[in-house]
Amino acid sequence: MRPSTGFKTRWAELLPHEFKRRLADCPIVFLPLGICEPHGQVSALGLDTFKAEWLCEQAALTVGGIVAPSMGYHIHETGYHARWLEDEVGEENPHMTGIPPTAMLYLFLYQLRAFANAGFRGIVVVSGHSGGNQVDLRTAAELFIREVRDVQVWVRSDPELVEGLYEGDHAGKYEISQLMYLRPDLIDMSAKALEKEPNAGGRLALGADAEEASPELGKAIMEACMESVCKQAWAMKEEFEATVVTPPRIGYDTIERIWAELLRSSRHWTTANPWPSQAPVSDRSQWKPYEHYRVKEAEPE
Repeated sequence: MRPSTGFKTRWAELLPHEFKRRLADCPIVFLPLGICEPHGQVSALGLDTFKAEWLCEQAALTVGGIVAPSMGYHIHETGYHARWLEDEVGEENPHMTGIPPTAMLYLFLYQLRAFANAGFRGIVVVSGHSGGNQVDLRTAAELFIREVRDVQVWVRSDPELVEGLYEGDHAGKYEISQLMYLRPDLIDMSAKALEKEPNAGGRLALGADAEEASPELGKAIMEACMESVCKQAWAMKEEFEATVVTPPRIGYDTIERIWAELLRSSRHWTTANPWPSQAPVSDRSQWKPYEHYRVKEAEPE
């Protein structure tokens, strides 16, 4: 069943009166998070962003609510990413929109503030980029909702949405199938031949089972992901319909206080350290400086 306020869902496309109608019908905002990073020679760099956008837009069409502008920058390079990049990309230029954890998490807190101040009570965050980044986002969200009690925040990466049904990967059967379904025009399996071309970049993190991908599998994965997002959104909407609350206006001081607390835990951020099972990054690698991410401002005097 679709909401009665029309089929436009993107915040940026709504007129003020349309925004108010959709907000009154369903005070939920969907935030798509992605990144541009290599998914082999065969795939568009923005795969992660496209799947997050699709899920948010489909959920807003089904349940109601509004889709926030996409965030096409995400945490990469640091911590466990460094060794992975050395193994999967090597010393090639990955042409990615990676930013450090401090930049991402600080902006994320202010995004949550913007949503609450706009009148939303539920914030559904879908990240097409995963591996552990979403854990740090949840940590930030937990601190936020502890201060702002009348707002809920739910953060998931797309593989978490289908855990137990499908196994996520990077540029393998799972992800390549997703883009084959969503944007077949952005997949060219014949481009795999470029792996052997000088200066083309090599394998660029393509999964070993990517050639097993299919649009049919992608459709099944994306529909299962959408079902999980919609289930959460429906639960939020039903809860909000049972209670009438106006979220408080949040000032900068509140976010800065939350940020200071989050910084104090920066050594324990998932994206700040390698996985225990990972070998050290090679001293000669371009990724070595990012292996252990430390925030100077968080160091004791």
